[in-house]
Amino acid sequence: MGGGHSRHEPDWGAIRAQQEAEARARAAAEAARQEAERAAQAARAEAEWLMREAEEARRRFEAQQAEAARRAQAAYEEAQRQRREREQAEQAARAAREAAEAWAREERERAERLAREAEEERCRQQAAQEAARQAAIAAQQEHERQQRAREEENRRLQAEREAAERAAQRAAEEARQAQAAREEAEKQLRDGTRPVVTPTPEEYSAFRAKMQHTEGFFHVAVSGIAGSGKSSLVNAFRGKHNMDLDAAAVGVNETTLVVARYPDPNPSSRFVWYDVPGAGTLKVPDWKYFNDQGLFVFDCIIVVVNNRFTATDVAILSNAGRFGIPAFIVRSKADQHIRNLMKDIGYNSDDEGGNKASYFARARDQYVAESIRSIRTNLQEANIPDQPVYLVSNVALQATVTGKTPKKMLDEVKLLTDLASTAQRHV
Repeated sequence: MGGGHSRHEPDWGAIRAQQEAEARARAAAEAARQEAERAAQAARAEAEWLMREAEEARRRFEAQQAEAARRAQAAYEEAQRQRREREQAEQAARAAREAAEAWAREERERAERLAREAEEERCRQQAAQEAARQAAIAAQQEHERQQRAREEENRRLQAEREAAERAAQRAAEEARQAQAAREEAEKQLRDGTRPVVTPTPEEYSAFRAKMQHTEGFFHVAVSGIAGSGKSSLVNAFRGKHNMDLDAAAVGVNETTLVVARYPDPNPSSRFVWYDVPGAGTLKVPDWKYFNDQGLFVFDCIIVVVNNRFTATDVAILSNAGRFGIPAFIVRSKADQHIRNLMKDIGYNSDDEGGNKASYFARARDQYVAESIRSIRTNLQEANIPDQPVYLVSNVALQATVTGKTPKKMLDEVKLLTDLASTAQRHV
């Protein structure tokens, strides 16, 4: 057995079998590749066919859409055409109806006009007949009237002759009485008596014209002695301050020399205010004050007084009663008088701790009581019936007139209310 090597022969059968198997595998792979290529080609062909079908379907859809849009546009245009034709038909029908109505209206108006003309003609004929009849009656009546007029003229002439004789007798008697009155007045003047003079109708008319007396308005004279505060009171009644451009002039000396007329600035007010010159000055004698200032033509007189009556105040109140003119007694400048009384009873404006309200209340009550007592006594001494006295502050009155509510008030509201009531009864 020694060092010899064994020799193996190749397994040719296995080799051939392997080669055949590889050949079959290659053949199968080739067949599979070819089959895959055929399948891919078929798939590509199928896809291209589907794409062509899709493109064709898209073109058909777009064509259908275009056709539908064309038909819709055509339908819209047809509808518009039909609408226009319908509107034209309606306009034509409306125009025809309006023309028919206008023609019918014209025909109706013409018929009515003809009827009116016929009626007017009939009335004219009747009027002409009636006028002729009335003319005949009037001619007869005129003849009778002229006859009566002649008779009446004869009677009138006779009556005028008799009236002239009576007037001459009456004039002679009035002249005798006037001479006697003049002699009596001269005697009274010599004896120191102040006569009562009644204005003549001519004087009354002249003063009404001078004062611009207007129907429907209430004319108020503010009178009194010089320096009593009449002008300031007139300004307060009109809601004005003394320094306003259209206010009544005020001053230390008597500034009113003639009666000044001041219409109320409120357009709805019926008041007219008059600032009358003060009595007791060299310019206006006391005893002639009432008549010389024409106070007898006013609807109301406000007498501005101080603490005591003067002869002028008595004369104004007496003559106002004689003429039946409402008169109001007013004491103005109440705030000044109260301030003076506050000082008299111990109030010191420099004393900051002082009770000002208490001093004011005491001074006001004292002022009211003294004023009422004094004026009542004055009325009794002058034999004038008792009547109210109004205590006012011009400042508070002006504020009240302009719609404000002053903190310190006396009789301002009552005075305005009573004046308004008097004016309402008069106007």
